Amino acid sequence: MSARWEADGSALFRRRLGKSAAELGMTDNNPSCPDIWELDNGDIAVIGRDLTEEYLSRLPVDVSIGEDERLVIFPRAMLISAKRDIPDA
Repeated sequence: MSARWEADGSALFRRRLGKSAAELGMTDNNPSCPDIWELDNGDIAVIGRDLTEEYLSRLPVDVSIGEDERLVIFPRAMLISAKRDIPDA
């Protein structure tokens, strides 16, 4: 059995995956925009809207959200634009 994964709060931002919200036309130049970043340890940081409370009662049976976790929603177009930056393995 593998070790439990833990987020590393000391990891630094390495590169944006895909296009920025501005490049995708999803912002009015507001500084709080969704984003996807690869960290220097290989983990991924996602910036989006926290909708944990809205989804808690509608989670699939095999899904749970830990006390230290949040369910974050971000635009589909942003993930599609990041596809070219995400390795297959």
